[in-house]
Amino acid sequence: MKIRNLFLGLILPIVSMPVFAGHINRYQVVKRNNPIVTKLDSLQSLSVGNGHFAFTVDATGLQTFPDRYAHGVCLGTMSDWGWHSFSNPHHYRPEDAFVTKDFGRGHQEIYSAQFKSQGRQHDASNWLRVNPHRLHLGIVGLDFTDPSKLVSVNERLCLWRGMVKSRFLYDGKRYDVKTVCSPDRDKIASEVISDANPRIRFRFPYPTGGHSDDACNWSSDGKHLTEVIKSSPHAVLLRHTIDSTIYYIRVTWNDKADFKATGRNSFLLSAKKRKIDFTVTFFQKSEYLQFSLRTATDFHTVAQKSARYWINYWKRGAVVDFSHVTDPRARELERRVVLSQYLLAVNDAGNMPPQETGLTYNSWFGKFHLEMVWWHEAQFALWGHPDLLVPALDWYLKVEPVARSIARRQGFRGVRWMKMTDPSGMEAPSNVGSYLIWQQPHPIYLAELLYRAVPGKSKEILTRYGDMVDKTAMFMADFVTYDSISHRYILKGCIPAQETLKADSTVNPPFELSYWHFALSTAQKWRERRGLRRVPLWDRIISQLSPLAMNSDSLYLAAESAVNTFKDIRFTSDHPAVLGALGVLPQCPLVQPAVMRKTLQWIWNNWNWPTTWGWDYPMTAMCAARMGEPDRAVDALLLAKQKNTYLVNGHNYQDDRLRIYLPGNGGLLTAVAMMCAGWDGCTKSNPGFPAGWDVRWQGLLPLP
Repeated sequence: MKIRNLFLGLILPIVSMPVFAGHINRYQVVKRNNPIVTKLDSLQSLSVGNGHFAFTVDATGLQTFPDRYAHGVCLGTMSDWGWHSFSNPHHYRPEDAFVTKDFGRGHQEIYSAQFKSQGRQHDASNWLRVNPHRLHLGIVGLDFTDPSKLVSVNERLCLWRGMVKSRFLYDGKRYDVKTVCSPDRDKIASEVISDANPRIRFRFPYPTGGHSDDACNWSSDGKHLTEVIKSSPHAVLLRHTIDSTIYYIRVTWNDKADFKATGRNSFLLSAKKRKIDFTVTFFQKSEYLQFSLRTATDFHTVAQKSARYWINYWKRGAVVDFSHVTDPRARELERRVVLSQYLLAVNDAGNMPPQETGLTYNSWFGKFHLEMVWWHEAQFALWGHPDLLVPALDWYLKVEPVARSIARRQGFRGVRWMKMTDPSGMEAPSNVGSYLIWQQPHPIYLAELLYRAVPGKSKEILTRYGDMVDKTAMFMADFVTYDSISHRYILKGCIPAQETLKADSTVNPPFELSYWHFALSTAQKWRERRGLRRVPLWDRIISQLSPLAMNSDSLYLAAESAVNTFKDIRFTSDHPAVLGALGVLPQCPLVQPAVMRKTLQWIWNNWNWPTTWGWDYPMTAMCAARMGEPDRAVDALLLAKQKNTYLVNGHNYQDDRLRIYLPGNGGLLTAVAMMCAGWDGCTKSNPGFPAGWDVRWQGLLPLP
């Protein structure tokens, strides 16, 4: 698919670049963090991509041994548009998974749920969760069969140019492989030079519909078909039909080679000399007529375009140089930062919010979670790439009618943003996700970051997103309940970010209270910027929201209703979300800094850390930074816990299911931006780093 910049008229490069350094050699900062792979390791795969499309390779520089990586960092070929649904012979509808709740807000509320008891509701909710699911578009690898014959591996990802280079021996023969991705099409290009005549194997899988896997079902060859529909001496056009889903693959080569089918969904490109230079482009039917077999580009043309794109990315955005810091941990922190910058540009800059595993492999059936969108996307605005944030924000505009219908069926005004969803915006049934609310303020926060990042386009941004901000805030105002006895507004009937709490018993979760205050206050600012009157109801809610609840020891509770927070492990497991109330979010009247500082200390010493997730560590760092504890902020970013592990390729490893976790990478970049550039009202340089840490940076923006 040709990737069009639909947002060029909205986003312009930032003219002024905030600086806390003299000259920084950006090339050296990037180059010294190039990942190097020396063996066939399922957790050390590398990716090339452009935000809309990604291609992940093993130690050979291509997707030669996908089975070896199926339970690691999978060898995915995924795109924005590559989605599929299994047939629906029973005609399941969203309404089949609805359940009615009464949370005491004066009306019944209809939610999309899962069901344990067998029957239509159970089957419907399962089908709706699985469909649609993201497709693996195809495997492109060398025609090798025995991993034990692969030795002397030396593979490197050149971050500066977006190229994977791999040298190795296979069966005693030398191979030199280079692979890149086009910046503006769903296309990879590769050059293979060998002592033997190289052969490239193409395989196209049937989808699995699995919750968390490589999306490759190799045991259903008869259920789909890949056909050659056009060919020439140096190109072939394939059509892959999977049920009602059809897409196309164009393969081109510039050296003499034969292309032939080896099965119903497999093909072999055999070079007649010891070199093969080829490209593979994936596209939808809508682009079918745009492709000609005679307009092929070679590897070097694509490599030059890739280099221009990535060099511009590194030069245009922000940079942080840790090389002048004497603390030995700074080297690892810089590695994580640079690799996260690359991985998020490859996986997270598409036309919709990304799934937690991006375009690398499927988690939650390939669907994405809107409570994670802030962790993925906020960093783009802070690191000098606001144009990469715009597509995700524009997706909210596209699916607004769906969000409005969700609010309406639950008896609320405005729009209620879904949690687990797909390109259409349909809400996936869930007994947790359907009751979450902390995804609701995210588009307001992200729109505010965009507004700050591109001051020269403030009027256009206000016009484009102002109505969305209003409708988002309208739901938030309708969702709160007025307590006429205590004369305050409360939050109830929800599951907070700390998902161990229950919807029917939770009252006033702390992060959500603080987020409601921030988002409604920001929505009022947006109205004033647009020349509109403030909404009186919103001001009343802002002034009368419940303060964060604490116990007799002046420690903040997991919720006002969680009176046993410090006795029941359920309340000290999962995300320590209370820290986000003054970390992710700025100081507000609901939060007392002294109490938060004491709560941070207790959490640091007592939390059930094995149950946390990758973004909890940067969240802790942001809270520590705002509390004036820079040493703890650095310690949090580098805390030696399994889910704070960063692999050779820069991915944030969680566990056997989530071998990569991009919200952790995004959270890291957001925290580092804040620790360098600070936040509104902060006058200290590098406020999140200890005295003596000579951290130098350019181009970062502060948080609110």
